[in-house]
Amino acid sequence: MRRFRFAAVVRQAESGKAWADKARRLEATGFEVLLVPDHLVGPRLAPFSAMTAAACATSRLRVGTLVAANDFRHPAVLAKESATLDLLSDGRLELGLGTGWMAADYSAAGLPLDPPGVRVARLAEAVTVLKGLWGAGPFSFSGAHYRIEALDQQPKAVQRPHPRLLLGGGGPRMLTLAAREADVVNLGMRVRADGTGPDGADAGLAAFLSKLSLVREAAGERYDRLELGTSIQQVGTAGPVESWSAADPSGQGETPQVLLGTRRDMVDSLRHWRDGYDLSYFVLHHERDLDAFAPIVEELSGR
Repeated sequence: MRRFRFAAVVRQAESGKAWADKARRLEATGFEVLLVPDHLVGPRLAPFSAMTAAACATSRLRVGTLVAANDFRHPAVLAKESATLDLLSDGRLELGLGTGWMAADYSAAGLPLDPPGVRVARLAEAVTVLKGLWGAGPFSFSGAHYRIEALDQQPKAVQRPHPRLLLGGGGPRMLTLAAREADVVNLGMRVRADGTGPDGADAGLAAFLSKLSLVREAAGERYDRLELGTSIQQVGTAGPVESWSAADPSGQGETPQVLLGTRRDMVDSLRHWRDGYDLSYFVLHHERDLDAFAPIVEELSGR
């Protein structure tokens, strides 16, 4: 039986003290991971500085990204940054990685938004480079997108063979890559090719269950070693909610991304998804839901 783990996405704070207080609150409540998004637009802190500050303010809380955009950083740079943070946090890094997808990020920064297939292929190469550079000794690689020549980076990460790697997504190419390469798979909605937001046609219970089946099949013998999770977009109320992101929870009412009802209803729902479908890692997507969700974390964390 997979044990429950809980994380929360935290985007901003008005000061270093306020940020540290948020991290300590998560740690005290029973959350295992503080996650930081990676976008160039909007009111969000930069991920690696924010993760470092959160790690320094806590002793057990793990820190991670949901998710670092591969298109914003060469994997050799990301490997160096992540290994350093893993060392300085005493092995508490969980690196979430995605292609980069939000059109507003690319247009505002003057970056080209390549078609999804190109971005996923580039991400697949980046994962190979990351794992190679996190390993022992010099690493070389020659691909369509990256070339590495006998690079031996120091320091190495504390966690071996490397920090836990999370890959998330909703499309079949991303989920197949995640099933084959990640330690944690975060299931979400497929994103529209033009980067304007999640694809509403991908909502609903049937779509979510098909993704679970795809991951199981693609993972093969790795499946029992995978941690499966998803982001909780709405907690406790059936009314409309204001979203900080492009995600719309209105079509996800039958999935674990929306938890409604009493505390007991929500606990039972999470147990249902863990016991019946192997989902055990749940990410609270909005700080607005922290008060409502904290009692569920306190009851289920680690069980």
